Amino acid sequence: MKKRHIAIIGAGTAGIATAILLAQQNIKVSLFEKVEQLSPVGAGLLLQPSGLAVFEHLGVLEHALSLTRIVTGLEGQLANGKLLVNSHYQQAQDDFYGLGIHRASLTHVLESKAHAFSEQISWYLGYEIFKINEYSNHVTLEGQFKQQHFSAHFDLVIIANGARSHLRPESWVKINKPYPWGAKWIIVPECEKFETHILHQFYDRSQTMMGIMPTGKVPHSDQALSSIFWSIPSHQLDQFLTKQYSFETWLFDLNQRWPKVAEWIESIKPQIEHPEQWLSAHYRDVVMSKFGSGRIGVIGDAAHAMSPQLGQGANMALLDAWALGQSIQAATQHGALNLSHLWQDYHQHRLSSTNFYQFFSRLLTPLYQSHASWTGPLRDLSFSMMYQFPYFRKEMAITISGLKSGLFSNMKYQDIAQSSFKK
Repeated sequence: MKKRHIAIIGAGTAGIATAILLAQQNIKVSLFEKVEQLSPVGAGLLLQPSGLAVFEHLGVLEHALSLTRIVTGLEGQLANGKLLVNSHYQQAQDDFYGLGIHRASLTHVLESKAHAFSEQISWYLGYEIFKINEYSNHVTLEGQFKQQHFSAHFDLVIIANGARSHLRPESWVKINKPYPWGAKWIIVPECEKFETHILHQFYDRSQTMMGIMPTGKVPHSDQALSSIFWSIPSHQLDQFLTKQYSFETWLFDLNQRWPKVAEWIESIKPQIEHPEQWLSAHYRDVVMSKFGSGRIGVIGDAAHAMSPQLGQGANMALLDAWALGQSIQAATQHGALNLSHLWQDYHQHRLSSTNFYQFFSRLLTPLYQSHASWTGPLRDLSFSMMYQFPYFRKEMAITISGLKSGLFSNMKYQDIAQSSFKK
């Protein structure tokens, strides 16, 4: 019987994790990436318990632990010193925790595991895909490699090339627009001024937001790191630390609100005072009516990009990979893949949870990033009341953990971590 051959477009978190999970089923995978070398750029991110469950399922959790900083919770402080957000993973489950990880380390962990499946996974770096053509018995990719046109045939194509993907079927897209707010970010030696196992955030109304996140370390280095985030309207990103908004002005604003933060920022001034030392983050809102049909599927940010407010991007990508692996296994009978069964099963795994997180993110984001005068006070009042009730504290912790499958339903960590493929 002919061996099934699946193409994955995009060697990011979703793409590499999916390649591993398909290779574990002895499926032949071709992984296409338009850059010639994987050198991920980006600030640190937080792997939630949902993502860690997938890591355990993949068999890479121990490797990840060697490069990361364990994070026990999130604390958000107002300009008056009041602790507004005080959410800890143990409120969801006693043994839960998160991991602060550098994007380079995340890629390294997944890439290392993928290379263990060299017979199943073929890497095509520097290949840019322009077009996907679907037929009854195969799907064709057309693209370019070193200015030369190429085409190739596959049984199934998975689109995982990010929020700005031009390959996802347009008829499936309900919303695709940029967020009006972005962020400046930089990675620095670990901040020891604050508890190093906590993601620290600072809010003043809904116009000002800063974060200091434990980020672990990069491969082959012992230097622990932190990521600094500064929320800013997208059209002002290029003005940060320039004449329009100088380092001294920024430091003064910080000192007026959070003197302890300002003191630390001043102590690392040489590493962060110039605008070219910082990078910009732009975000998109992508909502789709479905994630797969026939011989085409869409996963990761290409399928459901959203605000980073809930810190779920990489974790949702990992859950997509896990669900796709489970669904392909469930839809395979006597060596034949039932495509209708595949996407029905996949949507049962991912549609409700994705809808929940996109709705919740869209609901919360204006409370942190908005010019409206009423959103900040509303947030401060509602959160202060909510955290007085154990039920809401637990629900918020479960939500941050990435394990909500709906408003009143949850996924179980062990169901993800311990699920395995039939041999």
